[in-house]
Amino acid sequence: MSLNFDNTRIREHMLDGQFGLEKESLRVTFDGHLAHTKHPFGSDPHMERDFCENQTELITGVCDSIDAVWKEMAGLHKKAVKILFHLESGREFLWPFSNPPYVKGEEDIPIASYHGILKGKERYRRYLAEKYGKKKMLFSGIHFNYSFPESILKEGYRESNASTFRQYKDQIYMELAKKITRYSWLLVYLTAASPVLDGSFFEDDARGKTIIRDYGSARCSEIGYWNDFVPLLDYKNLETYVSSIEEYIEQGQLKEAAELYYPVRLKPAGENSLNHLREKGVNHIELRVFDLNPLSPVGIMKEDLQFIHLFLLYLMSLEDREFESFEQMMAIKNEKRAARYEERRIWIETGWSTSMPVRDAALHVLFGMEQFFQKFGGAYYRDVMEYQKRKLIHPEYRYVVAVREEYQKEYVEQGLELARRYAEGIDEERI
Repeated sequence: MSLNFDNTRIREHMLDGQFGLEKESLRVTFDGHLAHTKHPFGSDPHMERDFCENQTELITGVCDSIDAVWKEMAGLHKKAVKILFHLESGREFLWPFSNPPYVKGEEDIPIASYHGILKGKERYRRYLAEKYGKKKMLFSGIHFNYSFPESILKEGYRESNASTFRQYKDQIYMELAKKITRYSWLLVYLTAASPVLDGSFFEDDARGKTIIRDYGSARCSEIGYWNDFVPLLDYKNLETYVSSIEEYIEQGQLKEAAELYYPVRLKPAGENSLNHLREKGVNHIELRVFDLNPLSPVGIMKEDLQFIHLFLLYLMSLEDREFESFEQMMAIKNEKRAARYEERRIWIETGWSTSMPVRDAALHVLFGMEQFFQKFGGAYYRDVMEYQKRKLIHPEYRYVVAVREEYQKEYVEQGLELARRYAEGIDEERI
């Protein structure tokens, strides 16, 4: 059920769509410790809390282009930083890294507090703290939300054998979810930006000791945000997909669907629940593998957002195929491998007993993308692809290389100085 990009109507609208971003960042004090003030952004629905009281989540609205969603996130980030810069209780900053700064211990991490009908949110967070530990929940990142334009979906449905538009739409997103998961290693490899940690993440008494291990993205590595088992999902159709998640909940392996720590999620419009997904169908897809990039004041490069969008389009040009259990396990293994720092240690499994070095595997995919987009012409596609190819051809352009080189001595102190510079630049209206 792949999209037919030879269809003129589909091709005309391929750069359209609906886009949204969610960005998590920790609030820190002037000396690099976790802030213990209450959430300072009131009831603004675009500035929420995630796991803990000091983990701010900035949430854009639904935008109709990459430029628009990046601009909105930049505006939200600027607003949040200015508020923190002028707090009466004392100046705070948004920590620019996915990995946390100084952590004095589990008691230093205040779980987000809720009251009344929202008390269940707090109870769920306490469950997560008990099961996974609070420190792991401090990892912060960016989620990319996307939905195809209705014009493309309706044209695709017209060419398909699906009995209803709802069935076609659900299957398109199911197919995309499989393909994203299969290739999540590539997105991690190209955007990883968290190779350095403070020692307090591992041991309470190691605070202030910069830790360098073989991580490019700690949060996507084996020490990061993962369930304690590999979920195997049934992608036959939406009903079997939902049922396969419900089975893990019934068996007690998951508390609820939100505990499914997977590279991608299928989401309905409105309330995000399995019942709603089953009843209303898929509205959009959420990619969850992206680190905060400290090399950008906003936390992510627009060029990477452009690439993610093109990558999703390219995936939908590929032939659909089954996603067997062993392939799902292989995909998760590949993502964790791609989260390493040392390229020579990253081998991507491509099938039974076959693998190749990550750079070769990545160049192979990017070559396929180039071939696909060449037929559409235009400098936009070429420029987006060249930006990513440069990371592969010249490894020093990988974000992890630049971040590790810059912050390998005094991670928290240098990171705090970066946060200050970004905040002062915003306060002086320089961005």
